[in-house]
Amino acid sequence: MAAGSGSLPGLDAGLLSPVRAGTPAEAAVCDTAWLQAMLDAEAALARAQATTGTLPASAAQTITDVAHADRFDLTALARGSRLSANPVVGLVHALTALVAAQDPAAAEYVHHGSTSQDILDTAAMLVADRTLRIIRGDLTRVIDALTALALEHRDTPMAGRTLALHAAPTTFGLKAAGWRHLVSDARLRVDRLLDGNLPFSLGGAAGTLAGYLPPGPRPVPDGLLDRLADAYAGETGLARPVLPWHTLRTPLADLAAALAFTTGALGKIAIDVQSLTRTEVAEVTEPAAAGRGASSAMPHKRNPVLATLIRCAALQVPVIAAGLTQCLVAEDERSAGAWHAEWALLRECLRLAGGAAHTAAELTAGLVVDPARMHTNLHLTGGRIVSERLTRTLAPHLGARTAKDLITRACRTADTTGTPLGTILAGAPELHGLLDAADLTDLLDPTTYTGAAAALVDTALTTPPPPPPPRSVTGPTP
Repeated sequence: MAAGSGSLPGLDAGLLSPVRAGTPAEAAVCDTAWLQAMLDAEAALARAQATTGTLPASAAQTITDVAHADRFDLTALARGSRLSANPVVGLVHALTALVAAQDPAAAEYVHHGSTSQDILDTAAMLVADRTLRIIRGDLTRVIDALTALALEHRDTPMAGRTLALHAAPTTFGLKAAGWRHLVSDARLRVDRLLDGNLPFSLGGAAGTLAGYLPPGPRPVPDGLLDRLADAYAGETGLARPVLPWHTLRTPLADLAAALAFTTGALGKIAIDVQSLTRTEVAEVTEPAAAGRGASSAMPHKRNPVLATLIRCAALQVPVIAAGLTQCLVAEDERSAGAWHAEWALLRECLRLAGGAAHTAAELTAGLVVDPARMHTNLHLTGGRIVSERLTRTLAPHLGARTAKDLITRACRTADTTGTPLGTILAGAPELHGLLDAADLTDLLDPTTYTGAAAALVDTALTTPPPPPPPRSVTGPTP
């Protein structure tokens, strides 16, 4: 590609964030997507108000007809937002002008009674909803792939590792089932958000809904707020909140927690794959693709780039999510700065989590497992990996402390001299008459000491998912 071709000044194309570059989640949170979400919020509000009789249906239809992102100058809106510290003010001016050009009488009903935060917060929830549905689909693909791996390798023995060293035997099926359990937990958290915990925003200038009510010192018309809230929920597909939440930022904190957990769960898979794909381990390999994993200097290498991308996102999102949680500390009825700080943080969390989930789906679906290498590595310590089993077998005969001391000394001798552990134990006078050669051979076989791994896999794969979470309780006002 020629220098400078295919680029726009200031465009964030993902050059420094390849985990999300070109993924569906990236498109779902781009500036155009946010602009369309704000326009959707404005149009949905007009239609909802039309159902309550507070503005003409014809005006709502005109606003809806005009509310398409491709009719607006995105760059001008972005730069104009410096005058008001948010993009809604300029958007309302531009939307009003377009509506007036089509129907002058409808122009006065644009953004009728609303405030910038109602529109931007509703747009944020729309963007989150649309992106979370993409993420959920990819998480389901990951779960399906891990289910297949757990079933295929239910009884494939491998070395379990603790604190980086061989510990006791396990199975790759149990490892895959563990990954699956984490991702299932992540999907559950996403489901909870999608099932009634992404609310629209209606509050008006100071959270009293005054702008949505008839002016003047009159009582609130019976049922007006309920009708408006129900209509807006129906138009947006978002949940109805109990109270206006301009400075009650639970929805953002919940999003932050779910996205941080999701990337952490996927990051666990990534770091395990990185460890298992090391040259000296070589028990799993990422799916191959032309050009993937190439080194700029070392032609022999095929780096685990999918795991690297996922881990990169997993290390970033919890930190960024903490910023969203911090924005709970919002003063008064509208925050000067905390609300504004959320937007870029939310976008980055969504697109990084989306990129990680998309990448994990590819990684797990194509992961290459090498049972033969696992078998070889399982025998690297010459039986020392089953020292726990030996100690437990001898404890009833020698006493627990004596048995542990004996096996500890034997393992150290085997380690320092290179003598097989079975040979050392066969010559131990304490074991004469207790274990014969056949007994030792059986006890030192690590493939038969995987405990309840197979049963645990079966349990993990047959346990039904938890019931759907209850929808958020809503009150009589939006």
